[in-house]
Amino acid sequence: MSGNVGTLLYGYHPVREALYARRRRLHTVYLAKGKGEARRQEIAGLCQQAKVDVQWVEPRQLTDMVGHPQHQDVVAKAEVYPVSSLEEILAAAGAQPNAAWVLLLDQVVDPQNFGAIVRTAHCAGVQGIMLPKDHSAPPSPAASKASAGALEHMHIAYETNLVNTMKILKDHGYWIAGSDREGAQSVFEANLKGPLALVIGSEEKGLRPLVKKHCDFMISIPQVGSVGSLNASAAAAVIIYEAFRQRNDKIR
Repeated sequence: MSGNVGTLLYGYHPVREALYARRRRLHTVYLAKGKGEARRQEIAGLCQQAKVDVQWVEPRQLTDMVGHPQHQDVVAKAEVYPVSSLEEILAAAGAQPNAAWVLLLDQVVDPQNFGAIVRTAHCAGVQGIMLPKDHSAPPSPAASKASAGALEHMHIAYETNLVNTMKILKDHGYWIAGSDREGAQSVFEANLKGPLALVIGSEEKGLRPLVKKHCDFMISIPQVGSVGSLNASAAAAVIIYEAFRQRNDKIR
């Protein structure tokens, strides 16, 4: 983890979750003076526990700092996001071999979609997310805000070659399920239990042909409407929670 101040994290949930997760250091948290201070007082209390400096400032100063007003009166000087390695994700998932469960995103570039997918994945218990280094949304403050702070808890790895990553996952006993509108199996009929890697494609083109070729099986989401397909985050939510349902015997 870097020791340098690398970014300005903004928003109540991202800063709050960063303080809870303690995966990256927050150097200073800036809170807006004025009405509705209850949530900001909560942040201040968490900062006191974590020994993080707090400064109370005028709201316009926060807007000047981040360049827009979508900061919810909370901004933090933070270290860069602590990106994980594939090995770290495999180790975390391998601690529960029958429940090992990861997500691969193939060129998902929109930070709002990325953040929404991370939020869903974290809530469902996915143990890590892997993306190609090129043509992927970064773990930015905007993505953290779109994830409602879930990004601060999730292990994310950026891989040079996603196909090689899929091969490594297969060597570790994972089944690779790719999402495609033409997939042979409905997501509601496919077996999504056991060590599993779900692969979600980009917003515009879906899975690249070579990535699709290396999936063990392809799943689709049934549709009756006239719109072409769900967007990446909506499709991911359907698939992730069907897998969650299957993988949790107590869920009906």
